[in-house]
Amino acid sequence: MTEPVNIIIPHYRAPVIIDCLESLYRFSNWPIKVIVVDDGNNGPIIQKAVLNFPQIKVISNEQNLGFTGSCNRGLATVDSKYAVLLNDDTRVTKDWLRPLVECAEANSSVAACQPKLLSAIDSSHFDYGGGAGGYIDKLGYTFCRGRILNHREEDIGQYDFQRPLFWACGSALFVRIEAAREVNFLDTEFYMHFEEIDFCWRLQSKGYRIWSVPESVVYHHSAYSLPSASFRKTFLNHRNNLIMNFKNRNVIELYWLLPIRILLELLASIGYLINKQWSSAMAPIASLFWCMLNINSIYKRRKKTQSEAKFKARDGIYSGSILYQYYLRGCRQVKNLMPE
Repeated sequence: MTEPVNIIIPHYRAPVIIDCLESLYRFSNWPIKVIVVDDGNNGPIIQKAVLNFPQIKVISNEQNLGFTGSCNRGLATVDSKYAVLLNDDTRVTKDWLRPLVECAEANSSVAACQPKLLSAIDSSHFDYGGGAGGYIDKLGYTFCRGRILNHREEDIGQYDFQRPLFWACGSALFVRIEAAREVNFLDTEFYMHFEEIDFCWRLQSKGYRIWSVPESVVYHHSAYSLPSASFRKTFLNHRNNLIMNFKNRNVIELYWLLPIRILLELLASIGYLINKQWSSAMAPIASLFWCMLNINSIYKRRKKTQSEAKFKARDGIYSGSILYQYYLRGCRQVKNLMPE
């Protein structure tokens, strides 16, 4: 008998979960067990979901644990070899799950893999959050196959083949449970944003690999849970990127990287002001202050991460700067930076 894959859906009052569940039960070509981790205090939406899909298992949090906390609570209950962390604002497509399972089964070193993520709003273009899988540059800025900074590419099949990645997007993240337990799941300090990149970085430090599986396609409604222009989203993006780099970089890298990143955070604030993005303008500076005030907590996480690391991450790393390539060279296509 084929072992089912656990599908873990963190949920906070988003009505689109009904569409997500409908697509799961319609298009999954592999046995599944759906676990919804509800942060919304058992509201009417989750009640409707249970009524329409009585086979789902619901775990209700007493308080809002955020994306990372809810994912971890769901992962802790998994009793199968594989699981998928799936946003409630996604829709899966026909035969989406089998290619992911087959990829993991074919290579025991693959700890996580990602389907091709397309925009649920503009289906001809890649999703902002994950595209066809993620990379990182030498300064710690992330991008993905199909998206550099705010520019999303049209999907014309240019990334329709498997390859190793630096990170896989948490919107639809297929994970090998044994490997996920080895790195103690997601870091709850992140709350939301960049937690999956930190997770994949730590998996690579254990010798595992992250893989792109574009034969599987999922649609994602980016920024549904938190508007892209909000202060909180911008703050979390800047803060969590800094935490991630501080945790996972070696000491030599940090000596030259941190001064550059502090300068770039200040320049980011100026950039937001120039573009009249008032709600985001103070977020980079606030993220720097937060990191300084919480340096002891961050250092403890770094110490633990460094003590457990066995290997240096090697896949999906761009040796240059995407900021330089984007703003000064006008590069808009990832294939021009990372030859496929």
